[in-house]
Amino acid sequence: MAAPKLVIFDCDGVLVDTENIANERLAAWLTEAGYPVTFEHCRKYFSGRSMVSVQQEVEAAGASLGADFVERWNAGLPELLGGRVEAVPHVRTFIDTVRTAGIPYCVASSARVTKMHITLGATGLLPLFEHAMYSATMVGRAKPFPDLFLHAAQSMGVAPMDCVVIEDSVAGTMAGIAAGMRVFSYHGDPYADPDGLELAGGILFDDMRKLAGLIPISV
Repeated sequence: MAAPKLVIFDCDGVLVDTENIANERLAAWLTEAGYPVTFEHCRKYFSGRSMVSVQQEVEAAGASLGADFVERWNAGLPELLGGRVEAVPHVRTFIDTVRTAGIPYCVASSARVTKMHITLGATGLLPLFEHAMYSATMVGRAKPFPDLFLHAAQSMGVAPMDCVVIEDSVAGTMAGIAAGMRVFSYHGDPYADPDGLELAGGILFDDMRKLAGLIPISV
């Protein structure tokens, strides 16, 4: 496989270890709103999704989250994540490998840029990504649609076929594949869904230290 001309990182679950914290809170909120759901369900089906799409799905099932649900969710993120977030193990090593190789890179997340500032800021990764941060709020459709990754590639001036996506969710993996990109799907978290990731078309890996050799990236 040829080396990529652009590496697109997802944020939550790839750069920062937030999925378990966020989905614990989400399960509690949805249950309180009359949509009984477990943490495990949220972790499997809502990871990698925008809160707008989660609200649409939940309310289509008959529960009401309120018109301000997304705003309340985002308003609570600094308190929820600010002091508890850590970088995904060894991801900084891989980022450094990409940078040393001179390969352009960016982050493309279902989350708002303001959330990325909180989580990347808390882990010390923000200075590495401030140059190119893309959010689902910038496009018409969130993951699993390809819009966000296509927007990131176009903004960075790289053809989709020359991009590599680093994901951890089924929705994100589906989005990258739909965009015509190679997708490497991380399942190092114990709540990851490797079967779902593989079915979605991802190339599986469970350790960020293995990734440079899989892509491949040479320095």
